[in-house]
Amino acid sequence: MRSTDRTPAVIDDRAAAREVWREGLGVAIATSAYGISFGALAVASGLDVWQTCVLSLVMFTGGSQYAFIGVFSAGGMAALPSAVASAALLGVRNIAYGMRMSPIIGEGFWRRTAAAQLTIDESTAVAISQGSTRLRRLGFWITGLGVFIGWNLTTLAGALLGDVLGDPKAWGLDAAAAAAFLALLWPRLKQRQAIAVGVAAAVVAGSLTPFLMPGLPVLVAAVVAIVVGWFNWFSRDDDRTPSEEVTA
Repeated sequence: MRSTDRTPAVIDDRAAAREVWREGLGVAIATSAYGISFGALAVASGLDVWQTCVLSLVMFTGGSQYAFIGVFSAGGMAALPSAVASAALLGVRNIAYGMRMSPIIGEGFWRRTAAAQLTIDESTAVAISQGSTRLRRLGFWITGLGVFIGWNLTTLAGALLGDVLGDPKAWGLDAAAAAAFLALLWPRLKQRQAIAVGVAAAVVAGSLTPFLMPGLPVLVAAVVAIVVGWFNWFSRDDDRTPSEEVTA
């Protein structure tokens, strides 16, 4: 009788776990598809196939990787310090993700070490959307491992494809890294504050490009973006309710 009474709860728990598996794998497959473009763009920027694959294995954060090859393609080895700095700035957000995921992951040196590599936008998003600690942990590992494996496989495929294509300028790939990064940024420009930060950073970077070595305008623009974002002028207007606007 006791096992019969618990059957509905067990069924619900299994159904919830299956839903997490579907969600995590779906996100992993969709995200991994972008690895093909990254692999091709990285080779077009001047990296070889093995360098491209190692970059995905070690860095493993899409936005930072696109930023790196975008700067590197513009200035080559001379811009390497700026490329690393640009990628690091975008990777800072993962520190906040790590703080949020720490109590979910649990204790253990090796577990936390592995989780640190898999703490990305997608694994964090799937994890925190679940209703219990067990499902959050399951969602994190499924999504993180799925994206890691899929991203690195598709990076290899894209790098091999880009290597076969040859001269990137013949196919327009010399400008594709910047276009791909802009595509990642564009959906985030939904509020006036975000638009103001983007416009200010773009104006500064564009103005300094003729005078500074490749990569440095991006770093200066990042400082400007931090300053504009810090004062938060426009988001106050975004947060106002219709009644407040009428009163004003």
